[in-house]
Formats: sequence, structure tokens, C-alpha cells
Amino acid sequence: MRAISVVLLLALSAIATPAPRAAPQTISLTARRVQAGSARTRRALAPIGVPLADYFNGTDLQWFGTLGIGTPPQAITVVFDTGSETLEFASTLCGAPCANQIQFDSSKSSTFVDGGRSSTITFATGVGVDPVIGNNWQLTLRTATDTVSVGGISVPKVSMFLITNQTPTFGPDPFSGIQGMAPVASGLFAGLEAQGLPSLFSLYLTPQSAGNAEMTLGGIDATKFTGSITYGSLISPNSGAWQLRSSGITVNGQSTSALKKTRTFIFDSGTSNIVLPQADTEAVYAQISPNIKPNSAEPGTYGIACSEIASLPAEMSFTFTSQQGQPFTITIPSSELSVGPFRSNPALCQTLINAFENFNIIGGSLLKHYYSVWDLGNQRLGFAPNIL
Repeated sequence: MRAISVVLLLALSAIATPAPRAAPQTISLTARRVQAGSARTRRALAPIGVPLADYFNGTDLQWFGTLGIGTPPQAITVVFDTGSETLEFASTLCGAPCANQIQFDSSKSSTFVDGGRSSTITFATGVGVDPVIGNNWQLTLRTATDTVSVGGISVPKVSMFLITNQTPTFGPDPFSGIQGMAPVASGLFAGLEAQGLPSLFSLYLTPQSAGNAEMTLGGIDATKFTGSITYGSLISPNSGAWQLRSSGITVNGQSTSALKKTRTFIFDSGTSNIVLPQADTEAVYAQISPNIKPNSAEPGTYGIACSEIASLPAEMSFTFTSQQGQPFTITIPSSELSVGPFRSNPALCQTLINAFENFNIIGGSLLKHYYSVWDLGNQRLGFAPNIL
């Protein structure tokens, strides 16, 4: 489930000017110490740990946790989505289209205020790994405010949207909505900041086989990663997107002129896989196997015979620049190449990159292998290898 519109994502995906490249180094440092003067040393509220469940369907699709909405609080599950800003979730106004989700009942909250305005939102990527086609991922929303609580801390008068209708594509979701976690604090996170929570959060997104995924609001859990955190500065501070500039992509340690060009990537915990323009998608696949082909039955997807997957090396690395001016790489292992068989042809496995023009998005295929720190206060994004 995604709360970035196509228009917004197109506006955010400008290509940056190429910069000189040095030999990249992988993240493999040893210290875990948080620098003096950081947000952790001056917090008024202790970090809040939020356990995350994994929605798995052939691959890890989404990680979601629980918020309390209203007074008394009703437990509502949401995806914590770094690709959006707002809070929206299923309500009893939705009825049958939201039958699989827990629905918030505003009549049972003494602090609920109806905003009275309705709108629709169309998503750029869906819950799973299939591309959006037309308006097949769309919500109808109604504005409201209410109290939101997490980890025993309550924030009053948070702006939100109640889902009053949704397209059938959302039907199977085991969670009720989305909590946006963009790099400009708003809503719940702004309210937590006002009460003294440091302006950062961390994600420990793990494969289903590892479990124990968690979000830490206002802190960093040093038990969840190895080495130290390497940070890159956001290239457009306060733009509304977690964006870093990449100097190139390598596949199995090799690159080409097509892959060495500079790109701006959006890091999006609400996108399940990887999204690149068609030319870049095919440049990556050309380094893996000539047998990876577009699947005309599902435009934007690619696939290969499932029987070939296990024998294919398919390690993808992205190079970025640290705040110290040094290149560093983050890597998707070969095990992520397949995101599961196509429903229309179970012998054909879908590969992890979808083609969509003007989009450069890194999602769960990479994030579940790194501990990530999303630092709003310092407008930076950090990575260290997960302990798995």
C-alpha cells in the first residue's frame, strides 16, 4: 500500500549531475557509538520500540505495526511508510470493501472530530510486487482528527484520513492502513517530537525467516546491527522524500556505461521491491541472464523460468557518498532475484525489478538486509548490516 501519487513521485525523481567517482568500499566498520551531542543524548522521551509483523506472499511484501486510534484507543495496524506523509486507515464507513481489515469505529471515540472533506488517492506502487495499472490501487478518504497513541505516549488532534472505500486490490491486506514517515515531521511524529522524542527513527526490517522486525521511534538499537552506521546526506532536504544520489550500479561486481550513470534514488519502506526505468531495468538484467524477459501478461514485470533461479548469481550493489565524502555500497543479495511465481504461469518466476519510467525506488528487497536510520533532524539516512 502506497501513499505517494504518480505526480509527486515524478516530481521527486530528477536526475542529478554526474560527480567524480572513487573506488567504493562496503560498510564494514566496527564502532557502534553514537556521537556526543546527538539526539539520543538530549532526549526527553525514551525511544519507543514498535514490533513489526511481516506480510509474506512469495516474498516479503510489507512490515506493519500497531497504533492506538481514538479515546479509548482502538488497535489499528499500519505500514510505516517512508514514501508518504499522511495517516490513513480503514473505517466502518468502508464496510464490505474493507471486510478483511480491522475498521476504526469513530462513534466509539470521545476525541474524534470529523473533518467533513472527501477525496481519492491513486497509488504509484501497490502492496505487492506487481506494477500499478490505471487506477487499480485507489482509496476514497474522509478527513478527520483524533488522538493517536504508540508505546504508551498519546498525541492529541492528529490529522488523519478514514478510508471509506477501496479498490479490490487492497482486499487481501492483513493491515488496515498506512502511517507516513516522510523526512518532514508531521502528524503523529511531529506530536511525539513536541513531547521531546528525538527526530529520528530506525527500521529493522527482516526476512520472514529471521523475524523479530522492529521500528524504534526516537532512537537506535545497537543490538540489531554489526559495525557502525554510515550516513548519506539527503540531496534535497525537506523535499518530502528520502533521497540519496547514487554514482552507479554494479551487478555481480561488474558495471557498464549504462549502469555507471548518476541517479537519484528514493528509499521507500512501503515499496516491496525495486523500481527503475525500462532501460536501466534491462541493463541490470542483461548482466544476470539473457533469459530474463518482459512478461506481457503483466506490463512492467520481468521473469525467468523458476528452474533457472537457483543457478543465477544476481548480486546488485548501489554506490552512494557518505557525509565524510567517501563512497559506500549497499547490496541486494542474489537470493532476492525471484519474488515468486506469476499467478498466470507458476513455472515462470517474477524478478525483483519492475520497469516504470521516471522512477528510481529502492524498497524492501534491499532494506530487509540493513539496519536503517532515518534522521529527520539532520536530514540524513544511515545504513549498517543487519544481524541475521
